[in-house]
Amino acid sequence: MRIFIGVAWPYANGVVHLGHIMGAYLPADIFARFHRLLGDEVLMVSGSDEHGTPITITAEKEGKSPQEIVDRYHKINSEVMEKLGISFDLYYRTSEKNHEEVVKDFFLQLWNNGYLYEDTMLLPYCPSCNRFLPDRYVVGTCPYCGYENAHGDQCDNCGHTLDPKDLINPRCAICGTPTEFKESKHIFLALSKLESRLLEWIESKEWRDNVQRFTTQFLKGGLKDRAITRDISWGVEVPIEGYENKRIYVWFDAVIGYLSASMEWARRNNESWEKFWKDENTRHYYFLGKDNIPFHTIIWPGMLMAHGGLELPYNVVANEYLQFSGQKFSKSKKIGVWMPELLEHFHPDMIRFYGAVNMPELRDFNFTWDNFIGTINDMLVDKFSNFVYRVLSFAYRNFGVVPERGEIDELDREAFKVIMKTRKNMTEYLERAEFKNAIKEWLNLVKFGNTYFVRKAPWAQCKSNKEKCGTTLNVCLQIVQALAVLGAPFIPYTSEKIWHYLGNDDSVFEHGWNESIKNLVAGTKLKEPEHLFNKIAEEEERYEKWEQMDIRVAKVKKVEEHPDAEKLYIVTLDLGEDERTVVAGLKKYYSKEELEGREVLLLYNLEPAMLRGIKSQGMLLAGDDGDVVALLKPARELPPGTKVLANGIEPAGAKMLKFKKFRKMKLEIVDIGEKLHGDADYSVDMPLKEDWHGLQGVVFHDKKPLLLHVGDVLIVPDKKVRPGGKVR
Repeated sequence: MRIFIGVAWPYANGVVHLGHIMGAYLPADIFARFHRLLGDEVLMVSGSDEHGTPITITAEKEGKSPQEIVDRYHKINSEVMEKLGISFDLYYRTSEKNHEEVVKDFFLQLWNNGYLYEDTMLLPYCPSCNRFLPDRYVVGTCPYCGYENAHGDQCDNCGHTLDPKDLINPRCAICGTPTEFKESKHIFLALSKLESRLLEWIESKEWRDNVQRFTTQFLKGGLKDRAITRDISWGVEVPIEGYENKRIYVWFDAVIGYLSASMEWARRNNESWEKFWKDENTRHYYFLGKDNIPFHTIIWPGMLMAHGGLELPYNVVANEYLQFSGQKFSKSKKIGVWMPELLEHFHPDMIRFYGAVNMPELRDFNFTWDNFIGTINDMLVDKFSNFVYRVLSFAYRNFGVVPERGEIDELDREAFKVIMKTRKNMTEYLERAEFKNAIKEWLNLVKFGNTYFVRKAPWAQCKSNKEKCGTTLNVCLQIVQALAVLGAPFIPYTSEKIWHYLGNDDSVFEHGWNESIKNLVAGTKLKEPEHLFNKIAEEEERYEKWEQMDIRVAKVKKVEEHPDAEKLYIVTLDLGEDERTVVAGLKKYYSKEELEGREVLLLYNLEPAMLRGIKSQGMLLAGDDGDVVALLKPARELPPGTKVLANGIEPAGAKMLKFKKFRKMKLEIVDIGEKLHGDADYSVDMPLKEDWHGLQGVVFHDKKPLLLHVGDVLIVPDKKVRPGGKVR
């Protein structure tokens, strides 16, 4: 069988995070490695999406050219993919000359086939910046879910594709000025012409439920023609006259990268790209996150139909979101676990194993460090690694070679049945791209191996009947070999290591999937093994004071005068799924207009109190140096209800806190540099991000100073407070 695998292209405006890896790149690599082991011919491509406004926005913020930005992040992300063992046949770039030529040829083919046409459209225009705004330069409220920072092309919260004019209260993402809409001439893709063909094709597919559901929802309102050009200067030039000052829009440009990367791979390797794109026996698989579903189930197939002669997707495999402390991993919001740092501290197979076990295939998954450490230490180290080392080291010490297999008993026969069943079940699951089920089968074999080893007790057999001990170890080594081969798509570096310990000098990937059930050759010299992994050291230190706190981000909905107190406000707060009323002594420092609509921090679990006849459910936190009172807030907007962390620690189920106890807690405003400067200079056991330097933060004093944050978002006072100012 011939398999083409296209993996969604990350924007080259930042570093890829664990959400990207678990969402698209790891499942694609597992699938590719599995099919190569089956003997299938596989081509897997992806690369850096280097055009579009996310690039130019980052370039403008940093005062760099777009090319400098994409060069930097392509290098970083390419190194991440290589270190993690993502086995692309080509990890390409959309800024390459070959890609530009392929995009232009594709454009002209659609133009000549009558699927592109000229028309005018209303586009957002910023009177302050004096220019038309590409979709990503426009933000506003999503009409579907109410998210207030949706972009003009798509809502990152609910995933709906949008047009800037769909947004409620649209504004310029650069300067915040409300946008105007002016007419501009552009080229449109006639999706409406393709609607009936697409519907018929989609009805014939049997995709994952989330993909089918998302696609059906997208089609409910009918397909609308989409503009494929924009008033920008960064991107692929439009290959017709009159559009010299416009560029091909990034969503049209990027998906053609699957084709251009295939052509470039063929050129570099003296191969044929046509066999992967023009042979109906080739199956096309696409791996992506759920926000990319409509581009791969509707728009890209529509483009391929309009072009003609190229294979359509066979399956679109989309994962849900990985979350960090309840929030979606997001490069733009800097929420997540960043891959370069993760790879600095952990073996790539640890990361791959964790990603496979917890892959968000059907629902969002919430990442925590406790779960990461627990999964690795319990499943990968205690169960798998220890079993493999016990078998290999015992066999090496007592035999030095693969021992002969003598007469076998019922438990031995069961072992071979379990190996065969594991291979069969994993094959079925992996063919359906059900990776979590496949790794569960593999872990069941690990469990059986441990049980078999303990029940057979080769340490006792070795003393009484070495021949029987040899049979036991032969069966154990068969299980180890099966784990190496069947685990190779998931933990390739470790499988290679085990393969060599078993006496092989070549690569496990030079052999096939059936090698998992092949009998070992007795007498093969074993190599001295080492432990595959060491346990991750767990943080035993507990922070009893911080564990008593529950601080959350809130949004002020309404501010009213207190009827019986001149200095007090009654403030209504939005906390996502909850709403609270607090009485706050802020009248001297903030007007009602300054408070309404802003983000604040609420001490959520403070014992309610009656203040002048009004029940106050918590307390707003502010820095106070004696002259300035400054409310605390996240440095960037976060969803209401988000819990605040300290040094990455989220208090679990904090109980009701009495005010007297809270008054004894010490929170302090600090200046952030190489160290934290407040009443004294402090160091904290967490990395201080470069963009935090020069800002003020908040330290909570427990056994040692803890810095308040949410992921990469710092908690800050909204006005300058003298370092050492107290929080009350």
